[in-house]
Amino acid sequence: MSSPPRATFPISNPPTVPTAGQSQPPIATPAFRAFISRLSETVRHGLSQRRPWSELVDRSAFSRPDSLTEAASRARKNFSYFRINYVTLITAVLALSLLSHPFSLLVLLCLLAAWLFLYLFRPSDPPLVLFGRTFSDRETLGILIVLTAVVVFLTSVGSLLISALMLGVAIVCAHGAFRVPEDLFLDDQEPATAGFLSFLGGAASSAAAAAAPVVAARV
Repeated sequence: MSSPPRATFPISNPPTVPTAGQSQPPIATPAFRAFISRLSETVRHGLSQRRPWSELVDRSAFSRPDSLTEAASRARKNFSYFRINYVTLITAVLALSLLSHPFSLLVLLCLLAAWLFLYLFRPSDPPLVLFGRTFSDRETLGILIVLTAVVVFLTSVGSLLISALMLGVAIVCAHGAFRVPEDLFLDDQEPATAGFLSFLGGAASSAAAAAAPVVAARV
C-alpha cells in the first residue's frame, strides 16, 4: 500500500538581526549635509539682519569724540546696531589675510577636512585604518588635538590669524568710536547685553546642534 501524502507547512525565514561584526549604514553623508544646511541657514539668517552699508560709511556722521567715555558710549551703541556688519567686516579681513597667504589657507582647509571626515562625520564602524594601523576613536581625537595645537601655535598660521583678528577688531573699534550714533534707530534693537558676537554664538550653537548626535554616538 502507498503511504498517505505528508502534510506540508510553509517555512518562513526568521528576520536577520545585525550582529556586532556587521557594519552599520554610513551616517557621515547625512550628518555632514545636515551640518552644512544648518550652518548655511544660520549664516543667511544673520546676513539678512545686517544694516545698509551706506549707513556704516556715511561720512557726514563721523566726528572725533570729546572723551574716552563718549567714545566708549558710541562704540557700545554702534556695536549693538552694526554687529552683523562688524562680524562681516572682521570675517572679510580674515579671509583676505588667508587669501594673501595661500599656504596658510591650504593648511587650515586640510585641518578642517581632517576634523570633519576623520572624526566628526566618520562612522565609528569600521575603525580608521591608516598605513596599516588601526586607530580607535580616542586615539584619532588625540592625534587631531595635537595636530591642531601644532598648526595653531607652532606655525605661522596662528600668528596670521591673530594678526588678522586684531586688525579687524581695531578697525571695528575705531569705526565705533568715531561714528556718531544719534541718527540710528536704536529703540527697536535687541538689548546691548546680547553682545557683539551674538551672531557667531548662534552659528556655533546651530553647528554644534547638528554635530551633536554624531559626537554623542562616539562617547
